[in-house]
Amino acid sequence: MDIRYPALLEPQEPRGFFVRFLDLEDTFTEGETEAEALRNASEVLTAMLGWRIENGHPLPDPSIGVKGAWYIAPDAKTQAAILLRRARENQPMAEVARAMETSWAAAKRLEDPRHWPSLKQLEKAAATLGKRLVLSFD
Repeated sequence: MDIRYPALLEPQEPRGFFVRFLDLEDTFTEGETEAEALRNASEVLTAMLGWRIENGHPLPDPSIGVKGAWYIAPDAKTQAAILLRRARENQPMAEVARAMETSWAAAKRLEDPRHWPSLKQLEKAAATLGKRLVLSFD
C-alpha cells in the first residue's frame, strides 16, 4: 500500500503557497516557496497522522488519482506504523507478539510512529502478518 496523501498547493498573494490535504481537513500548512511548502506538508502530515494514531482516531485511506494534486508521504517510521497497523487489521497484538516470539510491548512499539523499527523487525512483522517487506526510494 502506498502511504501518500493528495494535497493541493494554492498560490497566495503576494507570495507563497498554501497546502491543504484533501483527505485530512484539519491538516494544512504553507511555505514561501513551492519546495518549502512541500517540505512543510510532509512534516505536518507526519505530525497529524502520528497524532491520530496515538489518540486512536481513524486514518482515512489516501484518495487516488486526484488531478492536480501533489502526493505527499509522511516520514518512514510513520509509514511503517500505518502499514503494520493496516496489515494487522483486527488481529490481537498479543497474537502478533507470540507469533513474532517477542513481548507485547515490543510488538506494540512497531505501531508507534515515534519508534524507529529495524528492518529485521519490520521483515519479521510482515512475515508474521503474511506480507512481504518491500522498500523503495522516490
